[in-house]
Amino acid sequence: MNFQQLRSVREAARRDFNLTEVANALFTSQPGVSRQIRELEEELGVVIFERNGKRLTGLTPPGKGILRIVEKLLVEAENLQQASREYAAQDSGTLTVAVTHTQARYALPQVVQSFRAAFPNVRIALQQSAPEHIAEWVASGKADIGIATEGLSAFPDLVSFPCYRWSHLVVAPEGHPIFSSGSPLRLEDLAEHPLITYDVGFTGRSHIDAAFVEAGLAPDIVLTAMDSDVIKQYVSLGLGVGIVASMAFDHGRDKGLRAIEASHLFAQNVTRLAVRRGSYLRAYAFHFIERFAQGYTRADIEKAIATAE
Repeated sequence: MNFQQLRSVREAARRDFNLTEVANALFTSQPGVSRQIRELEEELGVVIFERNGKRLTGLTPPGKGILRIVEKLLVEAENLQQASREYAAQDSGTLTVAVTHTQARYALPQVVQSFRAAFPNVRIALQQSAPEHIAEWVASGKADIGIATEGLSAFPDLVSFPCYRWSHLVVAPEGHPIFSSGSPLRLEDLAEHPLITYDVGFTGRSHIDAAFVEAGLAPDIVLTAMDSDVIKQYVSLGLGVGIVASMAFDHGRDKGLRAIEASHLFAQNVTRLAVRRGSYLRAYAFHFIERFAQGYTRADIEKAIATAE
C-alpha cells in the first residue's frame, strides 16, 4: 500500500470516476491510475469500485467505508508534513488563500497588511476563483483557507466561520431616472431598467434572484461579471443599473456614480472563512483567521476543525 494508491482512490471519487481527470490531477497516466487502484484492491482483497467494463461507475458498499478511511489517512499525512514544517521554520512559509475577487479587492487588504507586519517572512498566495472552486481547493489541500460569500457552509469536508454581514447597493450614474423613482426604492422600479450585476454563484447573487422571483418579477439582467469594478465600469457607460456589494462602492473613488442602499430589497449576505475539517494549521494561519474572523480564538478554531461533521 502506498500514498499514490490512496490518492488515486480519493481523486476517482472526487472526480465522478473519470479516470482521465484523475490522471490529470495526479500528473500521471490513465493506465497508471487504473493500475494503482487495481493493486490496492488486490492487496486489500476488496472491490472498491463498481465497474462497467473498464470504466468506473461508482463505489461498492465496502468501498464507501474504505474511502472514508483513505481520506483520513491522506489528511493525517498532509498534517504530518505541515507539522514538520511548523517546527522547522515557525515564522516562514506560504499561506495560500482562495478567495473571490470582491473579497480580495475590498475585504482583505487591511488584514493582509497587518499579517505581513506580524509575519514578514511568510508569503501570501491569493488564488481568486468562484466559490465552488474555492471550496474544492480547500478540501483538496491546494489552499489553506477559503473566503467567499456563498456556499462554503454546504461542504461537509469544510468547517466555516461567519466573518461579517453586508448588503447590496444599487448603483447608477448621477441623474439617472432610478433616483427619481421615489423612496424607498422598490423592486418594481429596478425591473423597469436593464441591470448589471454578479455572475450566478458570486457575491450574493442568489439573494438578488430570490427577491425578484418572490416578487413575481423578471428582471432584465443584460450583463454579469465576477468583478465589482467591471460592473461599475459598465454602469458608468450607461449600459444599465448596477447591483453591487456594499463594500465595493467608495463615494470618493467612484466619481460620477451614485449609490443607494438596497438592504430592504435583498437579504443580507454573510462572508465566511473556511478550512478543511481535520487539517493541521500552522501558527500564522491561526493568526490570519483570527484577524479576519474576529471573535474567534485559536482554541475556538482548533475545536471546530477537530470536531467531526
